[in-house]
Amino acid sequence: MLIAVLSVESRLKFVGASAGSLSLREVGAGLAGGALLAAFGLWRAWSTGSDAEKRRYFLNEDLEWAETVYSAVILASLLMYFLVQAFKIPSGSMESTLRIGDHLFVNKFVYGVRIPFTDKRVLRLKPVKAGDIIVFRFPTEDPEAQHCGGSQFGKDFIKRVVAVGGDTLEVRGGVLVRNGEVLGKEPFTQFLDSYRGDPPALAPPPALYQELWQGGQLDLKLGDTMKDHFGPVKVPAGAYFMMGDNRDRSCDSRFWGPVAEKYVKGKAWVIYWPPNRMGAI
Repeated sequence: MLIAVLSVESRLKFVGASAGSLSLREVGAGLAGGALLAAFGLWRAWSTGSDAEKRRYFLNEDLEWAETVYSAVILASLLMYFLVQAFKIPSGSMESTLRIGDHLFVNKFVYGVRIPFTDKRVLRLKPVKAGDIIVFRFPTEDPEAQHCGGSQFGKDFIKRVVAVGGDTLEVRGGVLVRNGEVLGKEPFTQFLDSYRGDPPALAPPPALYQELWQGGQLDLKLGDTMKDHFGPVKVPAGAYFMMGDNRDRSCDSRFWGPVAEKYVKGKAWVIYWPPNRMGAI
């Protein structure tokens, strides 16, 4: 148990945006650590005592201890991989819903349990829907891709789903429009800046615009102008449009494209720290 907790807590403290993510490699590391503890127990049993009877006593005692430790490590590792993930909010992109430094748990089974080494899920309780706050792996397989000021490959992000597959989304002078309907009361329609930027002088034609957006290349063409003037684009089937509630301070799907289902990790569930922020999300 201690090994799994240390793995998560160390990431929460030092890694930031990818904090709390437990990979198969880390699960394996936890199991290996448990095996080392068990081996230490056996060595201690053999090296303690001067006769066979004492060694037999310590061996039985330490075998039981090693079995308990290893079982706890296995259970904790499986729980962290399949069911719950700890996460620390690294930026202000979700304020005021989530604040910098909030520690929360992510429900990893509500959208289905992922089969290891595949993109398939089983036992899905509910689908992802607009309004859900979810944690996902940044949608790229290219470690060299540059977005939001650097490479985001392999990092975990947390945003709100504002559109799902089949929806059309655009931003008109800072106003969010989904399927032709102006969205005016949701948390993600609020913004801090009173100044709305000018639209790009020369935007790509609609077909190219959609292609660049889906390929995660639109920000390279239009830069920060997309914050207030974006789209329209159609969200592909099996993908989601993510946006921060503090959208004037959010690097999100406007800049790097849709998030495919395979990148989704789970739904933000409950804040557990600090105490004055505890509660369901």
